[in-house]
Amino acid sequence: MKFSAIVSLALASSAAAFAPTQQTKTNTALKASLDALPGALAPVGVFDPLGFAEKATDATLARYREAELAHGRVAMLAVIGFLVGEKVEGSSFLFDAQISGPAITHITQVPDGFWPVIIAFIGAYEAQRAQTGWVDPADCPVDQPGLLRADYAPGDLKFDPFGLMPEDPEEFEIMQTKELQNGRLAMLAAAGFLAQEAVDGKGIIEHFQSMS
Repeated sequence: MKFSAIVSLALASSAAAFAPTQQTKTNTALKASLDALPGALAPVGVFDPLGFAEKATDATLARYREAELAHGRVAMLAVIGFLVGEKVEGSSFLFDAQISGPAITHITQVPDGFWPVIIAFIGAYEAQRAQTGWVDPADCPVDQPGLLRADYAPGDLKFDPFGLMPEDPEEFEIMQTKELQNGRLAMLAAAGFLAQEAVDGKGIIEHFQSMS
């Protein structure tokens, strides 16, 4: 029961991640008011103890947000991967039931043919993301490498197969904040899973079961 609740929460978080994260706005709007940015919640507001956002230009701030969204989405999928991968361990439909142990060891146990497929998939996705959001390197100023397009909103890949994006701007901003907060939590959770399994060699599911 506990496992089902955890997976359900993780799936809901990841589903929100695939909705576009901004409506079409210029990057200049990002720095108009840092405390008004999606993901800034009272009473903390923008959590930036080292002042990176305050020192950043509009273009740099847009890249920061793009990187945060990308890492948050990957982390949400990673959390699901940890839980599902360990839950179905030994299932006959998955790699002939040859995968076992903590999730951090699974990566070394998959067949060699698995990696070309994954690399090709990730490469195609990243190429599409670059074409959608980045200015062609040949057209970038020398002092602004990795410049995002002026009409590109960080994270908005126009991929919303489940129609999750609300029409109302206020509800849309709430969803943006939820995605960012879930992504931040997932980054901490994935790092915690990695550290815990590396310390004692036990899977996360095993830890949850020992707590019940």
